[in-house]
Amino acid sequence: MSFLSSLPGILAAYPLLSTLGLLLIVAVLGFSGASFWAWVVVAALALGGFGAPLWGWVVLGAMVLLFGVKPLRRLLLSGPIVRTVKAMKLLPAISETEQVAIEAGNIWVDGELFSGKPDFKRILKEPYPDLSPEEQAFLDGPVEAICQVTDDWEVFRNRELPKAAWDLIKKERFFGLIIPKQYGGHEFTPSANSAIVVKLMTRCGPLGTTVMVPNSLGPAELLMHYGTQAQKDYYLPRLASAEEIPCFALTEPGAGSDAGAMTSSGVVFRGSDGELYIRLNWKKRYITLAAIATVLGLAFKLRDPENLLGKGENPGITCALIPTHTEGVVLGKRHDPLGLPFYNCPTEGHDVVVPVSAIIGGPAQAGNGWRMLMESLAVGRGISLPASSAGGIKYAARVVGAYAAVRKQFGLNIGKFEGIEEPLARVGGYAYIFEAARRFTCGGLDSGEKPPVITAIAKYSFTEHLRKAINDAMDVLGGAGISRGPRNLIAHGYFGVPINITVEGANILTRTLMIFGQGAIRCHPYSYQEIQALMNNDVKGFDAAFWPHIGHVVRNLFRSVLLSVSRGRLAAAPVGGATAKYYRRLSWASASFAFLADFAMGRFGGNLKRKEKITGRFADIFIWLYLGSATLRRFEAEGRQKADLPLVHWSMQYALAQIQTAFNELYQNLGFPFRGPVLWWSRLNTLSSMPSDETGGRVAQILQQPGAERDALTRGVYVPEDVNEALGRLENAFRLVKASEPVLKKVYKALRAGKISKDRIDRMVGKALELDIITREEAELLQQAELAREDAIQVDSFTQEDYMATSAKGKGGIRQPLSDPAMSN
Repeated sequence: MSFLSSLPGILAAYPLLSTLGLLLIVAVLGFSGASFWAWVVVAALALGGFGAPLWGWVVLGAMVLLFGVKPLRRLLLSGPIVRTVKAMKLLPAISETEQVAIEAGNIWVDGELFSGKPDFKRILKEPYPDLSPEEQAFLDGPVEAICQVTDDWEVFRNRELPKAAWDLIKKERFFGLIIPKQYGGHEFTPSANSAIVVKLMTRCGPLGTTVMVPNSLGPAELLMHYGTQAQKDYYLPRLASAEEIPCFALTEPGAGSDAGAMTSSGVVFRGSDGELYIRLNWKKRYITLAAIATVLGLAFKLRDPENLLGKGENPGITCALIPTHTEGVVLGKRHDPLGLPFYNCPTEGHDVVVPVSAIIGGPAQAGNGWRMLMESLAVGRGISLPASSAGGIKYAARVVGAYAAVRKQFGLNIGKFEGIEEPLARVGGYAYIFEAARRFTCGGLDSGEKPPVITAIAKYSFTEHLRKAINDAMDVLGGAGISRGPRNLIAHGYFGVPINITVEGANILTRTLMIFGQGAIRCHPYSYQEIQALMNNDVKGFDAAFWPHIGHVVRNLFRSVLLSVSRGRLAAAPVGGATAKYYRRLSWASASFAFLADFAMGRFGGNLKRKEKITGRFADIFIWLYLGSATLRRFEAEGRQKADLPLVHWSMQYALAQIQTAFNELYQNLGFPFRGPVLWWSRLNTLSSMPSDETGGRVAQILQQPGAERDALTRGVYVPEDVNEALGRLENAFRLVKASEPVLKKVYKALRAGKISKDRIDRMVGKALELDIITREEAELLQQAELAREDAIQVDSFTQEDYMATSAKGKGGIRQPLSDPAMSN
């Protein structure tokens, strides 16, 4: 009591220090997210210490009663807020399909990144698994074998996979990668499924697509989780052995991203035999493998006018399995997706009758189809397309690095030009980032996580950066990239990029509506609880979420400001050394992101999801928070290799620069004070600039040097040993050119010294040999390297007869359109 009684005198004697001390205490409370009662204690000490008048204590007492006594708070504050929100229609409208999508799966590290105070110790403990010996053996055996028998150019020329590839698909059960062993499948982890797709895609896109689709969203996946035992026993062994070829029909001409607009229908009726049946009618398009499918997974809206299933007249979206030989099923003419020859076509059904047992999971699962699809996509969206994209990026990195070292202009390897170093650095940096994110994401999926927001981030960001990497690769290869033929290394990948962008949710929609729109509700620690409470008029539930939410906002405001002023130094880093600063910068970005997200939700309310330019920029921040975290996780998981630091520095600086750009664009469009002082400060006090030329140059050099670093960066890419194949030829030239560089330096040193004259390279080599400047073995190496270099940069050409052989005229007249317009109406 003596200290408390003397406190006013002490504070009065040192007013400036007292004020600064109080501000410091407030900053600590706000930064740490202290409880309401901690604030009350500090406020009481301040009032007593500064000798506050009676009215100050009255105000504090009123605040304690109003905010600290829950029944009173619910009566005087929370209840009126609920009524006001509902009266003003501020509650975001959530359709049934949106609600199912939001509730599908679970929250993983995305919750940490959305919190404003991510626990990086937890993130660094998340799995980053290797393949099991059995999985690695499959990758080294059957996957290698099917790559060897598949020639990408021949697949495109013949418009189909070779018989040898189909034989291996059946023999090695490539369609059963995810099917349990008890049903004849391999029961591989998501990590193994992903690694297999990576390798197949780097050999031949149509091969990868053909294998990945049955192991992604489709009959097998749905049966495993929702099928009846009889359905599993019958279909899964047949699917694993490819005795049954599956497809899944969801998209319609009028219902792509908007599944609620689906017109495909099924009506329950009782047959003359007393059994229950469904009469189906549908029009679907863009269905991969449909042209050769024997069993069709179908999503449709189920109606039950007589309530025969006991689920009402409109159970809703339902999934069923339809044998394609069933009367009324039409498998249409093939689509031609940018010339990529994988099977894809429309399908129709006209009064197709199947028993209700055809519903996946039986009649009990009628109306549960949309939930099935969303829960399956919560996992599948993080495997197939991210794997194909990560493989494509790594393949591009391997190709451009070798080509830049082999191709010469102005007497120099083009990789030595700084203009070429820029795209090389980007492709190399992307290869490191997206392999990190692939492994990290699959590690979560392996351990049972089902994070729909993370997998949406993966699908969008991987496919978008494959597009960027392929464009950079095309720029580096130039004419060798655009001239099609068996020597071309990149054109078919270039053709396929927009397909990845489009499927499993168009990227524009994924970015603007799903990643932040879904994430803001699901990953936020309080918003979904508030929305549910408001929808149910639950004042108690709203009160329990809303006031902690206010504390959450206050904490993140303090963290955002203080981390910005300190440039992240106040945040804890779980490691020391060269990467510690990146954890601090990500913490800073997370705090600013979390506060700004709450501001936007408060300002726009239910209209936020229509502010797609705003939500898209929030999504960009969220994406790079995740990709940056995955990059740091990779560096730790792989033993903090010093040789990887150029890749880590480039990747993290690039990630933070993308976050910075998105913040600036948000500030510019959110009005005052963000457009003024906050934007000015943000531009002055950046998270990071883009990677320096020096850092980019180091990354570019990794791609152009044979050895462990390049191999680690492009691990998983199929590299043929045959020097008569396109990539095998380039790799051989690359090895010879790099091996001969020390010898070539001797020749040019002699040239500069005037010992030999400038001439064709073969003549200078001959003169150097004659003068004993190089040995005969060295001369032979140079000769082999130059021959290999010359061969590797050649492009294909065709006689007029050969070129026209595959044209419409060469086939004997103009061909009919590949699709029947009536099928798309």
